Amino acid sequence: MPFHFKPACVGMAACSLLVAGPSLASAERLESDLMALFANGELSLGDVSKATMRDRFTAEDIVYETLEGERLQVERYIVIGNYDNPDEVRLEGVRVEDSLTELPLLSFESLVLGKPGMAVFTDEAMRETPLHLASFSVDGIALDLNSDLASEIVDEFDIHQSSGRLKIAKVRGEALSADALGMLEFSGVAMHSEDLGDFGSGSFILERMRIDDLRGMQSEQEEHLGAMLFENMAIESDALVASFGNFRVDGDFNDGEGGIWLETFELDLNRMITLAPPDERTEMRMVSNVLTDGSGKLALDAHFTGRWEEQESHSVLGGDSRITLNDALGLSLDLNLPMVLPENVAPMDALRDTRLLDTATLLGGDIALTLDDEGLLERLVILGATMEGVPEAQIVEMARTQAQGFGMMFGPEIQSVMMGMVELLEGSASQLMLDITLPTESNLQTYTEDLLGLPSQLSVQVETR
Repeated sequence: MPFHFKPACVGMAACSLLVAGPSLASAERLESDLMALFANGELSLGDVSKATMRDRFTAEDIVYETLEGERLQVERYIVIGNYDNPDEVRLEGVRVEDSLTELPLLSFESLVLGKPGMAVFTDEAMRETPLHLASFSVDGIALDLNSDLASEIVDEFDIHQSSGRLKIAKVRGEALSADALGMLEFSGVAMHSEDLGDFGSGSFILERMRIDDLRGMQSEQEEHLGAMLFENMAIESDALVASFGNFRVDGDFNDGEGGIWLETFELDLNRMITLAPPDERTEMRMVSNVLTDGSGKLALDAHFTGRWEEQESHSVLGGDSRITLNDALGLSLDLNLPMVLPENVAPMDALRDTRLLDTATLLGGDIALTLDDEGLLERLVILGATMEGVPEAQIVEMARTQAQGFGMMFGPEIQSVMMGMVELLEGSASQLMLDITLPTESNLQTYTEDLLGLPSQLSVQVETR
């Protein structure tokens, strides 16, 4: 069957050179299959041989010239084991370049496919044998971001095609099929681009990214993510200078809990101010001083965790979350909600599709919300007084008057919350706590249909410290 080549296909060919054939499992068969795969272009092969001691077929010095002006070079293509069902397929020294300029478009040191189910991949072979790799690895990847090979990749990340380079030290994976992925890990990722979308030009580095147990890739309704991890990421561009130490997602609620954690996220506001247009710097510096107390470094930590417990007659949805802006503000939320799910709805279904929670019967429950002022509100009062040209006490009194007005409009529950905020603004308290108790029987629709009447439907206790 002829192989119809497209401009972006040479990279795919470099990663998936496979055609099955009925001929004998021999060096001649590998040569024949490679020639069939690259029939729509100019192909040259060096030595093609079989090891004398075991099943190991090797084709060396593969050079393929496409009709679109790209050249694929492979130093060695190795099939190990039974040719029809090999233990391993290995490509070494792979390079894709512009055949006119000889500029490199894509290269990698090695690609290893474990238990691929076939020796060389084509559409015909894939129809006969569905994709499944026991393992795969790629070392030493380098990609020209301004090439056709990169266009589809960068579009997924809202990065416009432009001059730049992407390098990845290692990629490792396990149990890959068309709809599932057991594990995927990238390490040593570094990119520089002249166009990072809204961020302008700049660079990006990531020490490690790992995904575990990803299923339902071809069906949004069946999507499942076991876990995801990003470690030591940094971006430096015309509009953003940021980094974080750790971002982790536990999406597997089979053990009754999961969540999201973000550790040591930092924005270098001083650097971003120097990169901003001169007419924007004064306003940005003012915001920076309020958020960071003059340090110019905004640091944030956050976690959002949930748990699900099965009781005899009902279920309990619980969780605790916290966001902390260092030297500025802290916000935490704890909830404990007993409920009865609709018939034939399992807890895992409700956690995957939160719309199912809309129809659950809530059996009371409580929510605790805590706001800790670590200096931000005091700085806001100072800023407001400076901008208005009035004493700080007058700003606080204006806030008190507004709080009383909100109470007249929305009821005593809202007034008590707003008056608690006034205590934080004037410095007589640094913590505001709300304890909310739900009625003995309700559902989420009860509250979403009448947001203005929501406070009167709940029991709200407000305390300041």
